[in-house]
Amino acid sequence: MFTEKIIDGIGKKGEDFVCDYLRNHGFIVIKQNFSNRYGEIDIIAENDDYIVFIEVKTRKSDAMVSGIDSVDSAKIRRIRILANDFMNKFFTKKPPRFDVAEVTYYNETDPDFSLNYIVSAF
Repeated sequence: MFTEKIIDGIGKKGEDFVCDYLRNHGFIVIKQNFSNRYGEIDIIAENDDYIVFIEVKTRKSDAMVSGIDSVDSAKIRRIRILANDFMNKFFTKKPPRFDVAEVTYYNETDPDFSLNYIVSAF
């Protein structure tokens, strides 16, 4: 149970790390953890051209499966349903884009993150 709480905390820190990255690259972060009955989108952001739905995958450096490899067809389908729901509730004329942020950490107690940001991942 203690390990799960550390990992949950690292996941949140990974998402916050990605939000900082997005802001530093001209994005406005609209929402973190948008959810409905189909699931959750980690981050929704926008720039001048797109509304972007970002799946964040935080992994330890020695993880067996990469972040992008863990985004399977079922996850993609859920994210698209969630994105459609969001766009219907909060009308925007901007086209959607779906990105994946792979956050890697090396030490659980003092995480030092690195980021592989994949634009238009699916």
